[in-house]
Amino acid sequence: MESLYLIKVGEIALKGQNRSYFEGKLRDNIRRNLRGIRPIVRGGDGRFFLTAEEEDETRVVDALSKTFGVTGFSRTLRVEKDMEAIVRGALSLVDERQAGSFKIEARRSDKSFPRSSYEIASEVGRELLAARPELRVDVRAPDWILNVEIRDRAFLYIERNQGPGGLPVGCAGRGVLLLSGGIDSPVAGYLMAKRGLRLDACYFHAYPYTSESVEEKVKRLCEILAPYLGGVNLFVVPFTETQERLKELAKDEEVTLLMRACMMKIASALAERRQAGCLVTGESLSQVASQTTEAIRFTGSVTDLPVFRPLIGMDKEEIIAIARRTGTFATSVLPYDDCCSLFAPKHPLIRPDFARMRESYGRLAIDECLARALERAERSFSGPEPRLARR
Repeated sequence: MESLYLIKVGEIALKGQNRSYFEGKLRDNIRRNLRGIRPIVRGGDGRFFLTAEEEDETRVVDALSKTFGVTGFSRTLRVEKDMEAIVRGALSLVDERQAGSFKIEARRSDKSFPRSSYEIASEVGRELLAARPELRVDVRAPDWILNVEIRDRAFLYIERNQGPGGLPVGCAGRGVLLLSGGIDSPVAGYLMAKRGLRLDACYFHAYPYTSESVEEKVKRLCEILAPYLGGVNLFVVPFTETQERLKELAKDEEVTLLMRACMMKIASALAERRQAGCLVTGESLSQVASQTTEAIRFTGSVTDLPVFRPLIGMDKEEIIAIARRTGTFATSVLPYDDCCSLFAPKHPLIRPDFARMRESYGRLAIDECLARALERAERSFSGPEPRLARR
């Protein structure tokens, strides 16, 4: 037996002549997140409709709740566009599970329908009260709401599920996320994907200074983010040679900033290979010594690409709240030492002189070392697992 879902979109509906482009991306992303069951997705004009097997409800709900561009969705009853059919449909939806107070919300997109939205709501409400006298109407704070939408057919639904909102992934190009095993960078990736950016992730691994378990932790973060990102390629870049060279050649107080600059340089080269137009980091202003205004100016100066820092004005509690909501927090707080913290000096520069840091970076003559690191990067993919289609 098939189930029908009504999907609501927000910002997409406000687009102008290129709205069909965004709608096409959303349809593609929904199908990708439901790969293997071949859902039927159609519609536009602020509403999409998805048809899938009833037994796939759990997967549909999980996929739609993680597909950017979807603001809300409901399992829906579709009936003929006449009041008798609408009332019968409403009575079938409002069973013994619905008690207390209710409200009818009607929306008449088809203005040729002979009754106004108010008249539809009044008639359906009157019939519900006649059939279920224990119910009561409360238009301000009802226990539940029965929605009636008049389009090519009539659509009725009660339960509402929240979607993540935003724009469909892929409509804003591609970027490279500098991903660590901490709290911040996964949240940064989530927020940029919400604005339509497709992402590859780049992780810098310094074995044996960082253990293999840290790499597994980062891969697990990619798995958690993958449904939101529409799948994600992870590039694990061996960084041990670079760190050892920095420790040998750089001033102790400059090591952290030079290390961050090297990461940005490698990520920039990776972005060029992947035809990505930007970098994304989890930097938050003044959170640590390498994230002051002066430090960010220097570390960002080694690339010509725009560097997006969606957390720049957030405090830690705001970031943690998003991490909890997306499911990355529990994995991010597992104990680990990243390559920056392991080589961090006791007294790092907080307000570095830009010209002096540029001179220090130039003296490293490290470009060949960085190129070798990128050449040795290992790539893996996290995304929805395909299943054998049943129909």
